[in-house]
Amino acid sequence: MLLEPVWQRLERELFPVPSREDLWNPYRDRSDELDRADAVAVRRMNLRNYLAAYAERPPVFLLAEAPGPWGCRFSGVPLTSEAQLTDATFPLDGAQSSLNETPYREYSAGIYWRVLGPYFPHFFTWNAVPLHPHRPGAPLTIRTPGRREVAAFGELLAGLLDLLRPERILAIGRKAEYALAKVGAEATYVRHPSQGGAGKFEAGVRAAFSEMGLAEGG
Repeated sequence: MLLEPVWQRLERELFPVPSREDLWNPYRDRSDELDRADAVAVRRMNLRNYLAAYAERPPVFLLAEAPGPWGCRFSGVPLTSEAQLTDATFPLDGAQSSLNETPYREYSAGIYWRVLGPYFPHFFTWNAVPLHPHRPGAPLTIRTPGRREVAAFGELLAGLLDLLRPERILAIGRKAEYALAKVGAEATYVRHPSQGGAGKFEAGVRAAFSEMGLAEGG
């Protein structure tokens, strides 16, 4: 149900966007030093598998900030790592796109799925800036995206919200909150799980799902 309309939008508005020296598009470009030869195809397929996992519209939409260097940058799936996608017990299927000896793991992705995994597939996750912001010349770093970068993907965000029509929207972090406000979407702020925010993130997510009557495993 989600697959084709969302995929078509991503093909038009995300996949063709060129990378910059400080902003990397993992769905378009590959690095000889970091990526396998088929990395772009792998990341797109991982994302497609993610969309295909939803038989119906999930009631909760969570917006994060941007791909991190150990998570979505290589997996192609928001707040998800290669190590998770290649784990047979994980609810999503995927493959490794990096040249690393073992699939990359991401701290925030681990916390995210530990908390939200029991509620899957009642939620959908996206990034305010779906490209990886990093310091120039340092591809495996992360920087906070600027407001212009957030605004550049506002139309895509608004389009996804129109397609998904969620009952509840959670903003994971202040940049996500800003992005949602810019497109006129009412959202509940939740602390990002990184940098000591795991406890507040978990409390915020569980409170929101409880208020909606969504139980773990339900």
